[in-house]
Amino acid sequence: MDYSLERLAELYINEILRLHGIPVSIVSDRDSRFISRFWSSLQEALGSRLKFSTAFHPQTYGQSERVIQILEDMLRACIIEFEDKVKIIKDRLKIASDRQKSYADLKRREIEYKAGDKVFLKVSPWKKIMRFGKKGKLSLRFIGPYEMLERVDLVAYKLALPPELDKIHNVFHVSMLRRYRSDPSHVLPIESIEVNPDLTYGEEPIQILARELKELRNKSIPLVKVLWKTHFGEEATWEQKEDMRVQYPHLFRD
Repeated sequence: MDYSLERLAELYINEILRLHGIPVSIVSDRDSRFISRFWSSLQEALGSRLKFSTAFHPQTYGQSERVIQILEDMLRACIIEFEDKVKIIKDRLKIASDRQKSYADLKRREIEYKAGDKVFLKVSPWKKIMRFGKKGKLSLRFIGPYEMLERVDLVAYKLALPPELDKIHNVFHVSMLRRYRSDPSHVLPIESIEVNPDLTYGEEPIQILARELKELRNKSIPLVKVLWKTHFGEEATWEQKEDMRVQYPHLFRD
């Protein structure tokens, strides 16, 4: 079709001005025909103002308003059609949510503290972060214990932190706390520990409790279960038989 300026002016006069009269303003995009000197001069002579839209902004000429109306009609029809299905979906989501809550509640405990209690504070195990002089897997998971000052909320408590932690807000969620239970049996007097010159201490084996042959893909490794006497009591561990025979031959005299 011929969309030259002459043809555009002819259609404009015959189809628009003849039927509707001279417009006050015209909103259009920035097509080369609408911004030409001929078209601008024609509209200026007729007394019409030219209003040009901005690219990718349909709200300029009312397209977005019409699109919104169409979407509202479509959504209204969908809601009416799927109202029963929406109710079923909501009921099933409620059932699934309740089921997940029941699973989570199995691992939850009602924990309460009071002022004066001692608690450990959990430290976030972030990778590549130095925590209290240690890095990685050797970093501390809990620090403390610290004294409980008061209960701030149902699940929040205020702690008495030492001066080196004065930049940390001293109110914590209950999930970050672990109760400290003082046990005098866990405290060892220094004089009862015999320390070697290289600052190590030894643990003596008492007897062999059991023997076992560990079968690997290409070889067999004999193991023995050894009962040890430690500073914390008696403890049994599995050790390689040959290593124990070299270090403690008296255990194999029988």
